[in-house]
Amino acid sequence: MKRTKTVKRETVLRQMLDLAAGAANDAVKLAYLPEDGQDGIDALSLACLTEFKRNANGTVEIKLVDRAAVLEKLLEQLGGDDAGAAAFLQALDRGPGPASDR
Repeated sequence: MKRTKTVKRETVLRQMLDLAAGAANDAVKLAYLPEDGQDGIDALSLACLTEFKRNANGTVEIKLVDRAAVLEKLLEQLGGDDAGAAAFLQALDRGPGPASDR
């Protein structure tokens, strides 16, 4: 039997905001991570990373999430009005709800 997990809308919107506002520092750290230091990858926050290539000549190509597109979608989901955006930002200020909400 296939089990599906229910995800609350607020959780998805919060993740979208995190993608749009998150730092890319750990993606850059990944580029400089030596091959023998790969056990440190688990500690990196790479949610904004969409593509990573290390070429044979040592060059690295990093592609990150399109922040403008994420913000546009986030605004659409908030209804495009200031009241919806304000309510969402107030919910973010209150912090995460109980673990069962996620």
